[in-house]
Amino acid sequence: MSFFNKLKGAAQSLAGDLQKSAKQFMNREFAEASMAACALIAAADGKIDPTERSKTAQFIMSNSMLQSFDVATLKQKFDFYCGKLEQDYDFGKIEAIQAVSKLKSKPDAARAAVQVALVIANADGNFDDKERQAVREICNAVGINGSEFGV
Repeated sequence: MSFFNKLKGAAQSLAGDLQKSAKQFMNREFAEASMAACALIAAADGKIDPTERSKTAQFIMSNSMLQSFDVATLKQKFDFYCGKLEQDYDFGKIEAIQAVSKLKSKPDAARAAVQVALVIANADGNFDDKERQAVREICNAVGINGSEFGV
């Protein structure tokens, strides 16, 4: 099964709840935080494989749970954070975490952004330790206990 097909399959398991959440939080701040979280997951091992980046971007643009948002804007934000992480991982990570942390005062939106990140992390069927750590950091940034999501 291809990476993209696995990504779609993993997304379908969370699609119902997340679709409702995404519609509820349809704003620029949620979109930016979600794409920053996706970029953090893509870069969890310290680098972003171009194929993985491309397929994750395709998923973001075609997934029904994110249809409430302008797909071009989502892709632009994802690419922006990926670029920051590729250029200088440490500073890029700080910038992405700052974007995610803007949802700290909105716990429901924060949970939905974590769910988006989890879909990406589980897409290849291998939720490894580095991806778990990235999800924990995302949870910490928004003030949510990672154990709520099994990390």
